Amino acid sequence: MALTFDHVQSDTIAAIATAISESGIGIVRISGPEAIEIAAKVYRNKKGVSTLASWKTNTIHYGYIVDEKENKIDEVMVSLMKAPGSYTTEDTVEINTHGGPFIMKRVLDLVLAAGARMAEPGEFTKRAFLGGRIDLSEAEAVMDLISSSNEFARKNALSQLNGAVSDKVKDLRSRILYELAFIESALDDPDSYDLQGYPEHLAEVCDDLISQMTVIIHNEEDGRIMKEGIRTVIAGKPNAGKSSLLNYMAGDEIAIVTDVAGTTRDTISESVRMNGVVLHITDTAGIHDTEDKVEKIGIRKAVDAVEKADLILFLMDSSSSVSEEDRRIAEMISERMAEGSHCIVLLNKNDLEAGTDISDAVDLFEGKTVPPVISCSLSTGDGLQELAELLEDMFRTGKIMHNNEIYLTNARQMAAMEEALTAMRLVRQSIEDGMSEDFFSIDLMTAYSALGRIIGEAVEDDLVEEIFSKFCLGK
Repeated sequence: MALTFDHVQSDTIAAIATAISESGIGIVRISGPEAIEIAAKVYRNKKGVSTLASWKTNTIHYGYIVDEKENKIDEVMVSLMKAPGSYTTEDTVEINTHGGPFIMKRVLDLVLAAGARMAEPGEFTKRAFLGGRIDLSEAEAVMDLISSSNEFARKNALSQLNGAVSDKVKDLRSRILYELAFIESALDDPDSYDLQGYPEHLAEVCDDLISQMTVIIHNEEDGRIMKEGIRTVIAGKPNAGKSSLLNYMAGDEIAIVTDVAGTTRDTISESVRMNGVVLHITDTAGIHDTEDKVEKIGIRKAVDAVEKADLILFLMDSSSSVSEEDRRIAEMISERMAEGSHCIVLLNKNDLEAGTDISDAVDLFEGKTVPPVISCSLSTGDGLQELAELLEDMFRTGKIMHNNEIYLTNARQMAAMEEALTAMRLVRQSIEDGMSEDFFSIDLMTAYSALGRIIGEAVEDDLVEEIFSKFCLGK
């Protein structure tokens, strides 16, 4: 049953806050107005006495968890954090048990029997939000931090958790609120406030706010890459070594490799990590002219994968001359690069007699953006370390993404920012059209409210329920 906001703070909840698996330590978390009283029912110190109620906040104590017959269940360390200085802003007790599914569940069952209610997914963080400790963007960052799959996602989630997005949004809102207050005051008391020249001032404010919001929205793709990894496609003509490259990057025999052209007829996907960079790699069928119905389907899938890729690894066979297939693939890649995708050209088989060199590869992109070109051999390993370093460099320096901007990490936040931007553009248009100041207020208020939804100001109950339902139990 979904909780109402009034109900959330009135009872005491409990859950296992660590992974339910065999481990050295497991934590059962209790939070709410009766957390201390409930924990005292199941805790005893080494003298067999429950002293928990007398503890100072932010202390940890040794003892035992006992059942209703005073039988010792586990040897534990118990932490106490009193309101409002806890994660949830409520009295919170954490029981550090020995890890293992059975013992953790046994301790949790005793806590529930003592009067706690089983927490819903994300309810501890929901209480932190409702208690004012964090705003909604920071709460969502908790989930991003838990689910982060790479160093860059972790850093961004931590930055958002520490208030990077919240601070930015609050700054934007405060500037809008100032203008709203001035307009309302001037309309209510025209003798005390002069609106002469005000539209010109407001236009400058709008231009600055629009610029800042536009940058944030344009960072969306970088934010997605940072959070989810890089959609990477290996493209090239048949027998260029695409499957060998996938196997090398995955560190396993994922794809069949033979000297027969056209071995790969469908797309094969694998997620790999190279120098801390997460790549979601798709190996594709060789792109070439064919009458084979199955190959045609595979080639169509290859083209579709290229069109959706953040990064294209264009594999060429340096032991043969540049082919018509190479030219067609290069043309396709140039179109994708013009749309924002990135490419690295790999001249494979440099251990064999050369038929194509780096200058030939560069000539394929004549008059257009030339991607980096690496001469390599998937047989000897030559040049592959350069590939790993280039990927890391592209990811760190911002050729694919950079990490010195504000990133909105989900569709809800992005939709609110886009609504705010639209409203500010309407204000700017009203100024251009010579509209009266009360028209400015309408759209300024829309922008102010939209930004407020990012951090949870005036957010609807059902939206809060939806957001926190995505959390794991115990968080």
